[in-house]
Amino acid sequence: MSTVADGTLRTADGVPLKTSLRRATARRRVRTFLLVVPILAFLMVTFVFPVIDMLFRSVDNQIVSSVLPRTTLAIQSWDPASEELPPEFVFEALVLDVQESFKDKTLGRAGRRLNYEKSGVMSLFRKSGRRAKRITEAPFRDQVIAIDQRWADVATWQLIHQESSKVTESYFLSALDLRVDYKGEVSWKAEERRIYLFLFYRTLWMSALITIFCLLLGYPIAFLLATLPPRHSNLLLILVLLPFWTSLLVRTTAWIALLQSEGVLNDLMVFLGIISEDGRLQMIHNKIGTFVAMTHILLPFMILPLYSVMKTISPSYMRAARSLGASPFTSFMRVYMPNTVPGIGAGCILVFILSIGYYITPALVGGRTGTFISNIIALHISETLNWGLAAALGVILLFLVLLLYFLYDRIVGVANMKLG
Repeated sequence: MSTVADGTLRTADGVPLKTSLRRATARRRVRTFLLVVPILAFLMVTFVFPVIDMLFRSVDNQIVSSVLPRTTLAIQSWDPASEELPPEFVFEALVLDVQESFKDKTLGRAGRRLNYEKSGVMSLFRKSGRRAKRITEAPFRDQVIAIDQRWADVATWQLIHQESSKVTESYFLSALDLRVDYKGEVSWKAEERRIYLFLFYRTLWMSALITIFCLLLGYPIAFLLATLPPRHSNLLLILVLLPFWTSLLVRTTAWIALLQSEGVLNDLMVFLGIISEDGRLQMIHNKIGTFVAMTHILLPFMILPLYSVMKTISPSYMRAARSLGASPFTSFMRVYMPNTVPGIGAGCILVFILSIGYYITPALVGGRTGTFISNIIALHISETLNWGLAAALGVILLFLVLLLYFLYDRIVGVANMKLG
């Protein structure tokens, strides 16, 4: 390093020291960024892109306009509030679209999409696709209505007009048990079709109860782990970690064998005379099965954060409180427990968020009354193929979790949450 006449510090190769330091800092930042590129790419592929795709699918409505392009364009000039059938040229556009899409085997996609909003449309499109090829000249309206009288129902055309745009709010409204009519007015669905809000409610309160059970069971176990001598606590810690070495499916099916009417627990209670042979308890395929199985599965996720925080609490705190005259209970409640709040917060939010999104355990042991909203999302993805509604339900669940996380941060503070 040298100094020139103007007082500027330079390195041995004559570069100003400030410039050299700036270049070194830039190189260090580039190297740091290159080190995290793999994990960033992994997160983008496995998390960010799927979330963006889910957001897109929840409002995407291009099926009807792509399968029936002439009809969706022609029907825009028709007033759905007129309670009259569309003009002749709309029926002509429908015939041309149905003939072409039936030949390309894409007509069923439009029928399936509209069937989500009004049942029976799928069969209407299938029937029309088979018979529309016979229509070659005007009058198109009479010939289309002759295929099926449902084409004479204004509600069918109002539905096509409503779903002709490329973006829709129908999925989100349906996920909240709402519907929108051709006038754009939002109203509740029929009472027998309102299921999703109740499922969200059930998912939240059952997840909260599972979290409370995990806390009540996990706190004393974590306290025991933190206060026992190492040779005993290590053995107990292995028992806590043992479920992680066993398949989730195996653990869940084991509870089925234990809790079913002819299972081990019922047989034991009958043998001990606690219940009669005819009074066997139904503890599976209902809420009880979900509570028991998920509490067992998620319990380690509560114990480990509590244990890691409790290990950092010095035993001298309790001794000092006792020496100042506090009872064992008072010293525990006033000194020890407040120091474990970060672990309680970490364990509760971890268990609660995991339980909200659980799928396989409620599906196997929950039955009709113990399933979560995640099971309905999986149903729409794999069976009904209503990906738009599944995406809308997933988006609502995602924002619900983010809202709860925000409230937790405002009330408790994420900065106070510790995992060790």
